[in-house]
Amino acid sequence: MKIETKYHGLIELQEEEMINFPNGVPGFLEEKEFAVIPFTEDGTFHILQSVQTPGLGFVLTNPFAFFQDYDFNLENQAVDILELDSPEDVTVYTVLTMADPFHLTTANLQAPIVVNTKKKLGKQVILTGSPYQTKHNLFPESVAK
Repeated sequence: MKIETKYHGLIELQEEEMINFPNGVPGFLEEKEFAVIPFTEDGTFHILQSVQTPGLGFVLTNPFAFFQDYDFNLENQAVDILELDSPEDVTVYTVLTMADPFHLTTANLQAPIVVNTKKKLGKQVILTGSPYQTKHNLFPESVAK
C-alpha cells in the first residue's frame, strides 16, 4: 500500500508495518491507523505517520535513550487495550516538540506512545500522578549554556 507522508513524500508500506490505535490519539481520535517510519539513519528518531492523513506525523524517539531514569507503570485499562501478554512485546516512544535550534527540542514524558509490537496495537498513555511533564528538554546540558 502506498501512502503520502508528511516528511518522506510517497512511500510503500506493508500491512504488517501498520499499528492500530483503537482509541485514536488525543486530539486526533478519528485517526486509528499509523506507521512508525525511521526519520534518521541512526534510528534515534522516527515519525508516527497517520496512514489516512498525509500532514499528520509526529516526531518520536525512545525516551530511555535520553532519560535513563524514566519509568512508569501501565494501568490495567491500557494493558487490556494493548492486549499485552509480556513486557518484551512493548516498545515505548515519546513525542517530541521540535525547536529551532534543535537543541531546544522537548520530549513529552507525561504521555508516552506505547506499542504492542507483536499485535500491532498502540495507545498514547496519559500518566496521572507522575512527576513527568509535557516538555522535558531533550538536551538539558545545552539549555544550561
